Amino acid sequence: MNLPGRRSAVRPAQPGQTARPAPDAPARPTLYGALRRIHMGVALIAVLTAGISLTFLGLTALRAYADHNLRLVARSIAYTVEAPVVFRDEAAAADTLSAIAGAEDLAAVAVFDRDDQPLASWQRPGQDRFPALRALAGDLLTSGPVDQPVIHESQQVGSVRVTGDPIALLHFLLQGALGLVACLLLTAVGAHYMSSRMLANIVDPLRNLMRVAHAVRSERVFGQRMPPARIEELNALSEDFNVLLDELEAWQKQLQHENRSLAHRATHDSLTGLLNRAAFTEALDLAVRAAAARNQYAAVLYLDSDDFKGINDRHGHAAGDAVLIGIAQRIRACLRDSDCVARLGGDEFAVLVDGLRQPDDAVHIAEGILHAMTSPMGLPDGDSIVAPLSIGVAVYPLHARNGTALLHAADAAMYGAKRQSGATWRSAEVAPPESRV
Repeated sequence: MNLPGRRSAVRPAQPGQTARPAPDAPARPTLYGALRRIHMGVALIAVLTAGISLTFLGLTALRAYADHNLRLVARSIAYTVEAPVVFRDEAAAADTLSAIAGAEDLAAVAVFDRDDQPLASWQRPGQDRFPALRALAGDLLTSGPVDQPVIHESQQVGSVRVTGDPIALLHFLLQGALGLVACLLLTAVGAHYMSSRMLANIVDPLRNLMRVAHAVRSERVFGQRMPPARIEELNALSEDFNVLLDELEAWQKQLQHENRSLAHRATHDSLTGLLNRAAFTEALDLAVRAAAARNQYAAVLYLDSDDFKGINDRHGHAAGDAVLIGIAQRIRACLRDSDCVARLGGDEFAVLVDGLRQPDDAVHIAEGILHAMTSPMGLPDGDSIVAPLSIGVAVYPLHARNGTALLHAADAAMYGAKRQSGATWRSAEVAPPESRV
């Protein structure tokens, strides 16, 4: 039930039609899209978390390694410049700094005497470029300059100040970051592939279920079945759905059989299997219209048993039913497959023959039926009898121009044959054109 002031998002479907959302209904996300977004979101969060954590840990480890390496270099320089500092040999100290510092990732080195006065210094060329970047990298990657005392005979005779080169560390960090990004991208690609496979294992069976259910609902196709699924729960769902489809298919076949049986009983006589009066009348009207359109003849033969009441009285109703069935079979055997035979009621039968080239063809058919009825007919009690017929023949358009009048003319001719002698045929009287209605 819709609340006042609200419009339904789905239009009601007519029988046999599919309910469609209204034009203003919001589009719903697909299950595949929703699961894909969830999986990719989780994977992205995991990758970013791992990347940030690894970056932080790598940066911390790199800074500790750089500080430790800087202290080792400072100790090595302090040990090497011990003699120049003691003898205050500035040239020797400068040569030593140039030889050692040039081979290390250092920005500057300075040697001081015991009075903390500069004795020698060294600076890597290009230190004046990108000062802001160098300052930022120095703050992130290093702890600042390292001071190392110069010891001679257990006494401090000077000191060494070593400043690391943050640009070299930055290059190393960028290379590591690029490798980390490449690994994370590979991880993301692998996660995407695994997610796609997992989603396919989940969504594909559901899509098959939706497709089969839609075909069953809209097209009444009960022969389709769900393929096996990789996931246990979805496979169990597919098997249960297939069992349900088996039951629905069996129910549909039974219903179709019952409908065909009901349709047959509505248009056929239950005893003889011939058409009943209603079906014969409909076929007669169609045949008359077709004959008028093609300028052909159509004939109606009205048949009635001459001694059916006596057969019932002498041999019983079972024998009467057997006679009616035998009459129907013999009449059917004398006709084409396209001709119509009906039991109108009791012992009255009617034959519709269309596409005749000449009116006398109907007479030949009547004579053939009369001849077929001359041979004895077996009864259930073992006796045999002859069941003669009287036949009235009416031909369109000679005797009438519509089905009802044509059947009435054949009926009247049949009674004329009975009054004449029975076991014979009689043609209807040719009516004047104005009375053929």
